[in-house]
Amino acid sequence: MNATPAGSEQEERAELARLLPAGPVERGLPPGLHSHHKDVLMQLIDREDDVRSPAGARRFSRPVLLAASVAVAVAATLTVGLASGRQEPGGHPGATAPATAGRGAVVTLDRIAAVALRGDVQPVKDGQFVYVRTRIAENEADWGQPLKPGALHDRETWFSQDQKPLIEYGMTRENGDDFPIRILVPEGSAGEPAGIDRPTYTWLASLPTDPGALLKRLYAETPVEGEEDHDQAVFDRIGELVQEQIMPSATAAAIYRATARIPGVTEVDDAVDAAGRHGIAIAREDTKMGLRTEWIFDPDSLEYLGARTVLSRDSAMGKAGTVFDTRAVLERAVVDRRGDEPSGKPKSGSGDGSGSRDGSAQS
Repeated sequence: MNATPAGSEQEERAELARLLPAGPVERGLPPGLHSHHKDVLMQLIDREDDVRSPAGARRFSRPVLLAASVAVAVAATLTVGLASGRQEPGGHPGATAPATAGRGAVVTLDRIAAVALRGDVQPVKDGQFVYVRTRIAENEADWGQPLKPGALHDRETWFSQDQKPLIEYGMTRENGDDFPIRILVPEGSAGEPAGIDRPTYTWLASLPTDPGALLKRLYAETPVEGEEDHDQAVFDRIGELVQEQIMPSATAAAIYRATARIPGVTEVDDAVDAAGRHGIAIAREDTKMGLRTEWIFDPDSLEYLGARTVLSRDSAMGKAGTVFDTRAVLERAVVDRRGDEPSGKPKSGSGDGSGSRDGSAQS
């Protein structure tokens, strides 16, 4: 398993030849478009990187997420904290620069974007729910301690698509229990409207489809705290959108092309999701935390499969390459009620998530 950053011109041209085969992925392109993409990508190979990522700072999001998962088990609720003090990207290189990812990643992301753009996505109505069934395994040890892999299991999640402010906007079903998904808001608040902290299909459809403008928007609306790496925070936020939402095809294509402009993004030639499926991955290393996040795609169809996080260096937690957490998206659909499965038949858990409550997104 090798991450592929930018290399020599000869190596990059060989990489381009490998990544642009005549095959199923190329079918359906309008006449001349395939040649256009090849010309653009060859120009990318000749372009010098004119932007460098600033020195990374230590991120604290991973330990916070681990603490949140413990809180879920204890309090039987999922809580998402609203961060304050959002920063404008200003002259941040990731917001306005041309592609700065490794050349292999740039080419692959362009191909993934082309596939996404051809997708036939039906709009999701405001009163509906996006349903996602995921197979996951997470680290159960405290941060900094030797990794303790959790058991593989399936998780079902329902996300409300309402645009209005909500405090409770979905539900997770895991190990037979139902947990409401709530967002933490100030006392007396009506809740959080649709936006980057509570994405919906309609909100995603409102985003710019120009990759540069979209990336600038994502940097501006993705909060960071302390010395957190802003590039990594945006990469992680995009990963959440890709994994957990349904979005218009034009938005999906723009998101993948915007990702190619984030400094430090590379390609991994072989990665395995939680369902055991092999694929190619778009990755970024958080050098301060010693973790590499990988989005995994089918090597033939370029459809999204899942994601995983691995240790990027030897540490007290384990050897480099050890899986920190892993997930695979098994099913994604639109349903009319929280708790409904794609078949339309409700399947009750042992929790109380099937009932309506104050601030609920239940329709």
